[in-house]
Amino acid sequence: MTLRTLYCLGALSAALCTGCAPDEGAESEWQLLHGSLPGALMSIWGTSSTDVWAVGADAGDGAQVFHFDGAAWSSLDSGHDGDLWWVFGFESGSVYMGGTGGTILRYEDGVFTRMTTPGSGVVFGIWGTSDDVLWAVGGAEGGAQGAFAWRKTGEEWSLAPGFPPELALTDALWKVFGRGPNDVLMVGTGGKTLHYDGTALEQSFIGIAESLFTVHASSSTFAAVGGFGTGILIERAAGAAEWDDVTPAEAPSLIGVCLSESSGYAVGEFGYVARREASGWRTLETGFEAELGVRSLHSVWIDEAGDAWTVGGQIRVPPLTDGVILHSGAQKTSDGLP
Repeated sequence: MTLRTLYCLGALSAALCTGCAPDEGAESEWQLLHGSLPGALMSIWGTSSTDVWAVGADAGDGAQVFHFDGAAWSSLDSGHDGDLWWVFGFESGSVYMGGTGGTILRYEDGVFTRMTTPGSGVVFGIWGTSDDVLWAVGGAEGGAQGAFAWRKTGEEWSLAPGFPPELALTDALWKVFGRGPNDVLMVGTGGKTLHYDGTALEQSFIGIAESLFTVHASSSTFAAVGGFGTGILIERAAGAAEWDDVTPAEAPSLIGVCLSESSGYAVGEFGYVARREASGWRTLETGFEAELGVRSLHSVWIDEAGDAWTVGGQIRVPPLTDGVILHSGAQKTSDGLP
């Protein structure tokens, strides 16, 4: 596994990524909740600031799964031996976690269940509009090939109808996100994308040969990030045909992105963070760049107050170690973290 294994941040709703934008030009107060967890953390998501989930690498005792209830963190035993790369779910519904070996875990009523899936590749991303309509994407470990897209309807996961089989020979898909059931975008290696319009999957090349690791959206805008060495951040307004390059100057490789209705955050290598404001994307200083060193921020999520939560670790080469959790805004406790 190399840097090509990077991807990074599910129904589009106000509960997933909403909140008020910080004052233009104001710096949020950042807090390092944990600076050296046993395994790297790959994904963070929640329904609110009192229901936050983080998942990550298997550090020897199974995949890491953490939950924050607003008062303390807890560590959950998923029963999965292997890395978990993504978490996504629904308020008052199930939480889904994807990872190695074609794994999709469903957490419901305090119980983890491994679902039957149609393949054994690594599940890098999950998104959907309800428990009954979900997408999962991924590829072979390492990301050089093995691209797949699965769709869950009801209780069954199956191969997505119309998926181009030739894509699996050369590429992987890193992430999936949509603005609704009829506007779903998947991104992957070599700038490859698939779009689902409610009827069929359509393959396209958006003019960027670099890998895109994460895609996210507000009600009006898609954003995607990626790049090796030099970062890439692109946006496409709803209804527009072209993408705009909005990459902040001198941004390193970007891995995670999340948009709210009024703001956005992008994260990447060396603890890099940028924020979307009315005037555009701006590089932020968290104050922890030196402490994080070569560790990367891999995923970011915005809660209902507009605060950012981001996770990562040492993810360049295996073993994936030294997990970190950062938060901007009102101080949160680290109680319950190992």
